[in-house]
Amino acid sequence: MYLNRFKSLLVVSLSLVAILFSTAVMANENPVVADTNHAVATAEAAVSHEAKKEGDFNVTETILEHIKDDHSWHLWGHTSIHLPVILYTSKGLEFFSSEKFVDEHHEPVVYHGNFDYKLIEGKTKIVDANGNIDAAASKQLWDFSITKNVASLFISVIILLLVLLSAANAYKRTGIKSAPKGVQSLMEPIVLFVRDEVAIPNIGAKKAGKYMPFLLTIFFLILTNNFLGLIPFFPGGANVSGNIAFTMTLAVCVFIVVNLNANKSYWEHIFWMPGMHWSMKLFLAPIELIGVFTKPISLMIRLFANITAGHILVLSLICLIFIFKTVFASAIAVPFAVFIGMIELLVAFLQAFIFTMLAAMYIGMATEEHHHESHEAAHH
Repeated sequence: MYLNRFKSLLVVSLSLVAILFSTAVMANENPVVADTNHAVATAEAAVSHEAKKEGDFNVTETILEHIKDDHSWHLWGHTSIHLPVILYTSKGLEFFSSEKFVDEHHEPVVYHGNFDYKLIEGKTKIVDANGNIDAAASKQLWDFSITKNVASLFISVIILLLVLLSAANAYKRTGIKSAPKGVQSLMEPIVLFVRDEVAIPNIGAKKAGKYMPFLLTIFFLILTNNFLGLIPFFPGGANVSGNIAFTMTLAVCVFIVVNLNANKSYWEHIFWMPGMHWSMKLFLAPIELIGVFTKPISLMIRLFANITAGHILVLSLICLIFIFKTVFASAIAVPFAVFIGMIELLVAFLQAFIFTMLAAMYIGMATEEHHHESHEAAHH
């Protein structure tokens, strides 16, 4: 009982570390901002804003605007949820709303706090009286802002806690002998699928239970954020799984779990391959060592690239309507966009499955017991 509680506490701690680490990194990602070199007067900005023509539609800017991070969460029209900005400087912590970074025409402005702050190329910078970046002061600036991706990550964690804890409490009340009901009937097949098709085949029946909490955490976290990213309105629409900081954090967690639990035989196969001539061992050792780092890197890039590519494809099809400037283009663009969107539902599950399966495979390779020595002795 105490061992199970310790495992649960370890999983919760690892999840919190992952969230806090990705929060700090994603807060420094490039959010969507307007042109920072815009220097016209307020009245002229309003006129130019109204004077924009439909022919000025920029496909690249529109697509990047939807897949990048942001300091506000757009709801409809000009209505947005302005997220908190959290900065740590030499003068201490400072909290304010991201609304301070824009004026009533949504043009970037300087916020006068402990320092003069401005969003430049998506990052909060300290500027001087002329609006130029103060490089020395900006280097001492730590940005822990709650951006759109960070807020979406917290929402997904809250959803997971509500669903999984309610299912766990139901099992405590009814036990495992009665048929699952409600949330139980939804979660039980998925948990059994991860156990029987991912953990046991790759890690082994004896050790699979030890790593199931970690694998389930990864699987449900990726799956939930993938599904939320497909919802075009609040609380969805954030591209969390398509953020390199998020996928990097998950890959680092896998790297730590794999290498901390690796046995002697695993490291022996990396640095001194058994059963081979010493010259080949010297040749293979650096290659195997590089593989230790390339495995989590491949996990990071695969999830990031597949999710981002899916969003770009759907947005590109929708943009065809504005490129051709005719409603007849929607007859082709909309059905294809819906079709790709349905495929994205499959991809959302598939990418969560692949990431979890490869993580289980790497854990299995690191914890597998090799019996080459006994085989060699029997052979001689």
